[in-house]
Amino acid sequence: MEMNIALLRGDGIGPEIVDSAVEVLKKIGEKYNHTFNFTPYLIGGSAIDACGEPLPKETVDGCLASDSVLLGAVGGPKWDNLPGDKRPEKALLGIRAAMELYTNLRPARLYPALAEDCPLRPDIAANGFDLLIVRELTGGIYFGDRGYRQGKYGEEAYDTECYSRVEIERIARAAFEAAMKRNKNVISIDKANVLETSRLWRKTVHEIAEEYPEVKCTDMLVDNAAMQLVKNPSQFDVVVTSNMFGDILSDEASQITGSIGMLASASLGNTTRGLYEPIHGSAPDIAGQNKANPIATILSAAMMLRYAFSLEEEALCIEKAVDKVLEDGIRTPDIAHGEGAVGTKEMTAEILKRI
Repeated sequence: MEMNIALLRGDGIGPEIVDSAVEVLKKIGEKYNHTFNFTPYLIGGSAIDACGEPLPKETVDGCLASDSVLLGAVGGPKWDNLPGDKRPEKALLGIRAAMELYTNLRPARLYPALAEDCPLRPDIAANGFDLLIVRELTGGIYFGDRGYRQGKYGEEAYDTECYSRVEIERIARAAFEAAMKRNKNVISIDKANVLETSRLWRKTVHEIAEEYPEVKCTDMLVDNAAMQLVKNPSQFDVVVTSNMFGDILSDEASQITGSIGMLASASLGNTTRGLYEPIHGSAPDIAGQNKANPIATILSAAMMLRYAFSLEEEALCIEKAVDKVLEDGIRTPDIAHGEGAVGTKEMTAEILKRI
């Protein structure tokens, strides 16, 4: 199989961790007789420096012409004083919209080898957890009408939450399809006791659930979900929720795994082309120092193999290599205790040895 992959290295540690994932994909190509063609494009701060905008048309066109896209990270203090529509982070919303990516998959798993890094009580961590958050990505309050106006107490700002039935139906189906390949358990997160959008969300999710009689579907209010994630995370299999709730809950889930440097993500639409990236930021304070943990990006590449190219065996090969590295006690600084941490390049090399 031959695959064309767009590389968006971005800013900070982005180039380092994307290069690690490329090395892993090349190794997979050698082992399984695949050809990966990589084409780099500018995004974020690096694009601003080169051409004055965070998301050049060439980047959008290149991503749309590719079979899939691998992204590092964008942003940094260098560009913090730019107007909102010119900041590096604006490129993330732009590329998701251009690629029509409305589903964000964020797995959160507590690796047994990292159980001591979990901030939860030992008896809770001992149960482990392996959950998948399915977040709606292109609707809700992040994309609704917003602005300033004169209100009861003078100047006020407003942001509008809107969801259509179609938007809810398609993200619900994505969640139920994912659950069919896992433990067949979906928990839908909303705030239906207060919000009209959540009432439509709950009603629509229940309608879609009827199409999947094998899957258990329950509802949970978002405030309770935030508590349950730290009280009993093992109860969750697939979580489906709105853009803002998913943003918050997935970050909470990332922290109870022990390190945000371990978590991958996939953003998908109606085609097999997707955008794959670690959930952490650009970490400019350690950029270029060979200290970044490349595992989240490497696992994002594994998700790409699974979801974009249906290469399950190859994806599992990468995931098992990561498991073995952790079992063998090899750690980057973010997951190390005391001395003995390895750098980005060394961790990548250790994973390559186990593929």
